Amino acid sequence: MRRLLNLVFVVVIAALAAASSGSTDRPKVLVLGFDGMDPKIARSLMAEGRLPNFQRLAEMGTFTELETSVPPQSPVAWSNFITGMNPGGHGIYDFIARDPKTYLPYLSTTVTEEAKRKLKIGKWLIPLSKGEVKLLRHGKAFWEILEENDIPTVVLRLPSNFPPTGKKTRSISGMGTPDILGTYGTFSFYTTKPYVITEETGGRIYIVDSFDNKVETKIVGPPNTFLEGNPDAEIPLVVYLDPDFPVAKIVVEDTEIILNEKEWSDWVTLRFKMMPFASVQGIVRFYLKSVRPDFELYMSPIQIDPRAPALPISTPPDYSKELARAVGPFYTQGIAEETWALNEGRLNEEEFLQQIEFVFDQTKKMLDYELDRFEWGLLYCYFSTSDPLQHMFWRFRDPQHPMYDPELAERYGETIEYYYTRLDSVLG
Repeated sequence: MRRLLNLVFVVVIAALAAASSGSTDRPKVLVLGFDGMDPKIARSLMAEGRLPNFQRLAEMGTFTELETSVPPQSPVAWSNFITGMNPGGHGIYDFIARDPKTYLPYLSTTVTEEAKRKLKIGKWLIPLSKGEVKLLRHGKAFWEILEENDIPTVVLRLPSNFPPTGKKTRSISGMGTPDILGTYGTFSFYTTKPYVITEETGGRIYIVDSFDNKVETKIVGPPNTFLEGNPDAEIPLVVYLDPDFPVAKIVVEDTEIILNEKEWSDWVTLRFKMMPFASVQGIVRFYLKSVRPDFELYMSPIQIDPRAPALPISTPPDYSKELARAVGPFYTQGIAEETWALNEGRLNEEEFLQQIEFVFDQTKKMLDYELDRFEWGLLYCYFSTSDPLQHMFWRFRDPQHPMYDPELAERYGETIEYYYTRLDSVLG
């Protein structure tokens, strides 16, 4: 694979470098990454005429299968793609790695180091040096080679690239980017229903009480590293339930959101105060699942706000702000599709499909924004939705699957194929 990728990069760089040296015919190279597309499904849909743009592209060039990485894990495969090296070269072997000193797992592609020197003043810990977020992937990324040859490059949501590398490239990080808690995505679920609290792997459940149609609780944010003991930062959350209609008013500090039952909110800004004149900003979406008989409110993982990023998510650093101005606030969490919420029953299949549509649409808007000003060079854009969708909905295609449900299969059995046609529309 490394030999093949190196050959591709040499050909692309040679062509683009020739253009940059004075040729008037400046080429464009567009690369779209559709994660997890199955060649058998694609061939079947092409034969049925349901993927006309894929069919046309195959007839213009080629359509073939690409062998995956060893081990076949997303961070590994995309690191191979980025560097042209196998795991022995770039050092990424899985989603997580193990610290041999403590035997505790950590995210394999990134490590965050706090400030090594701090001054203690009462309860406050004042950093005297900078903390750092390090990318653990080794090797030179292909866009860094393009930069060396003065080739303009845009890289949107590419996995295994947090924090993003490069100096001239406009890039926004993808899979591997944490939420504001430093996890791959921790949702919150507030309910008056007496759940049995278990060790949740994907979210936090808060059992709340409703008095006079009012729910008072909190939003738990990141650890406050400026305070001794690093307690979690918190924001009050108040919900007023309409006594007659399935409607609620959500109050987060100075922000009020009115939602009908079964309705998603737009992005809501959260500001976690860390110390006087210093805060960390994130964004969330709320989903009012139920008003009664049991109150149920879902809150997405807290995203790094691209308008005020608490961690480096773009190159240059202001590019995330530019992108947010152009397309609106967007998911920055690397795995933006909320699979854990569906897996643990906090969202049902229909609600999950609504959420992944947000992700798909925002990615298309990013691509359209850059296509509108794409004059020459390389433009890469990663579409993630097909991969987590297949993880969660394959059970509706396979009657032998232990979680196969004939009734749900009747409704969702063609969902994967539908999203393949959505990807075909991106090509067109």
